[in-house]
Amino acid sequence: MPNPFDRPRAVLMLEVTGAEDSLLTADSDKSPISGALKIKVVGNQRVDIQLPGEADVSLTSLNEVSRDTKCSDEDLSDFASWLGGSYVEDASGPLKGELVIPVANGAFLRLHMSKRADREFTTSLVFLINNIKKATETHHILAKREHSTAELLTGRFDGIKALQDHYGTDGVAQSAREVFFTSISKIFAFLQAEYTGQIVGVIVHGGPHTPESENMLHVTVASRPSARWLEETETSPDFTKIAEVLFVRTVLAWITGIILLIATLLGIYYLLYMPITKDTLLYSNVKLD
Repeated sequence: MPNPFDRPRAVLMLEVTGAEDSLLTADSDKSPISGALKIKVVGNQRVDIQLPGEADVSLTSLNEVSRDTKCSDEDLSDFASWLGGSYVEDASGPLKGELVIPVANGAFLRLHMSKRADREFTTSLVFLINNIKKATETHHILAKREHSTAELLTGRFDGIKALQDHYGTDGVAQSAREVFFTSISKIFAFLQAEYTGQIVGVIVHGGPHTPESENMLHVTVASRPSARWLEETETSPDFTKIAEVLFVRTVLAWITGIILLIATLLGIYYLLYMPITKDTLLYSNVKLD
C-alpha cells in the first residue's frame, strides 16, 4: 500500500484530443505510464482551476513555442532514432522527407512531411517532447530552493485529431496513436528518473467536441503580494494620524512654554518689587546682625 504522506510534488497533465477512451487504456499495464490517472471529460465546457501563488506552485506550459524555435530535419532524425525509427530527408527541401516509426506487430508508421496532417502530428509531438525535457531544467532550479515548490506541467496535443480529420480513425491515425503513447511512456519514464519518482501523470480526453481554441482544463496561478510587500504595507505610515500626533504635540509644547514663560516673568517681577522687610530678608537667607 502506498504511503499517503509520501505525496508527489509534480504533475504532468496532458489533454489529448482525438484519442478514444479505449485507446487510452490499451496495453497500459506494460507501459511506464500505466500508473497515470486517465480522465474522460464529458461535454465541452471548460474547467477553470486556480492554484495558489507562484511561491507555492510552478506552472509550466508545454505548448509554448518560441518564434525562433523551428523543427528541422535534424530534430526529426533525432526523434525517429529515439523511437527506434528513421527519417529520410528529401532533396527537394527541408521538412519534405519521410518519417518511419515501428509499431506493433512488426508494422511501420510512415509519415510524409510534405503532407500537412503528417507534418502537424510530427512537429507537435517533437515540440511536446522537447518542452517536457526543458521543463526538467526548471525542476532542478526549484529543487535548490529552501522552500519546496509544487510543479504542474500542462500541455495539449491535437496531432492525433489532425490525422483523424485527414485519414479517418483507422490505419494511419491508429498507428499514430500508438506512436504518441509510446513517446509519452518513454518521456514519462525519463521524468520519473529526473523527479526521483515524485511525479504523477494525468491524461485528459476531452471528447470529439472539444473546442480547438481553448483547453478543457484552464489552469491559472493566483497572484498574491509577496511577504515583503505585505510587510511594507502593514508598516506603512498613516500620514493623517502622524499629522494629528504632531499637531497635538506642538500645541502641548506651546502651552507648556507659555506657562513656563508666565511663571518666570511673575517670579522675576515679585523678586524685583518685593518689599525689603525683616521677613523678606530672612526669606532671602540674608544674615542679620
